[in-house]
Amino acid sequence: MPRPQPHIRRMNPGSASGERLTLFFTDTFAFPLPEGHRFPLHKYRLLRQAIERADIAARVQLEIPAPANDEQLLRVHSPEYLEKVKAGSLNPAEIRRIGLPWSAELVERSRRSVGGTIGACRAALATGLAMSLAGGTHHAHAAFGSGFCVFNDVAVAVREIQASALAERILIVDCDVHQGDGTAEIFAGDPSVITFSIHGERNFPFRKAASDLDLGLPDGTGDEDYMAALASTLEALFISTTPDLAIYLAGADPFQDDLLGRMNLSKAGLAARDALVLSACSARSIPLAITLAGGYARQILDVVEIHLQTVRLALESFEKLRGATSRGQTVDVG
Repeated sequence: MPRPQPHIRRMNPGSASGERLTLFFTDTFAFPLPEGHRFPLHKYRLLRQAIERADIAARVQLEIPAPANDEQLLRVHSPEYLEKVKAGSLNPAEIRRIGLPWSAELVERSRRSVGGTIGACRAALATGLAMSLAGGTHHAHAAFGSGFCVFNDVAVAVREIQASALAERILIVDCDVHQGDGTAEIFAGDPSVITFSIHGERNFPFRKAASDLDLGLPDGTGDEDYMAALASTLEALFISTTPDLAIYLAGADPFQDDLLGRMNLSKAGLAARDALVLSACSARSIPLAITLAGGYARQILDVVEIHLQTVRLALESFEKLRGATSRGQTVDVG
């Protein structure tokens, strides 16, 4: 018997019906990479295909986002940097810092990745929860790219949501194994955006920026210590702030077999991490947008499995949330 197919809505600028969990995908906008490059470009396509084959396929809505336009990008990035990216006039040092060779296809993919996070934020505010199957490009600064990040999707999405008067106070929960230095510097001194990063203290970037709250962990940190640190920090964070929207960078790179991670979390530990963030937001009725962020495991299918379990947990949370909303209740999905 054929498996039910996901609902796919193409080239729609981010509306959401609320009947299915909206997942924005950008993998159809590929860009060229040299043979053996360490950026796992194909993980995005493999993840979407895994979702389409999975038993959850009919319960999600896959959507291609509109590309971020210049006006949106210029709320965060300098005009000089944007023009260099568009024209392909970045110098060799700037390209090395990004770590991806320039191409027109890379520019389009980067715009789409930002658009996916904007779409996920808009959909989350409309339905409670949504996800981009890309994004988390938190090393991009206002005037330069870095660490496989051309534009800072989360920062641009925050400014777009604020400019649209859809939310004012926004929390960023960054659980990628690498500190979100670009995001931290972009929002430094801005009380309307709270930046929290839990990361490897000795990992990239080696010059850390100052988030509103940084939690640097030692190499080799495992499930128990990671979860204890995250749980206590989230509890304290939500005592001090009640945001209108939260954005969660659900990096797969704290995984124990990640080539760039240097931590020791299991797949079960990463699932517990996701569930904790989802529960913390749902218990407080805070809309949540999720991005993938990093993942560089030795076996690419491990990365896909980790991201897929994030999608499954998000769907479970979404369906409980929507069920409770239809009954006029609130719910804690933890």
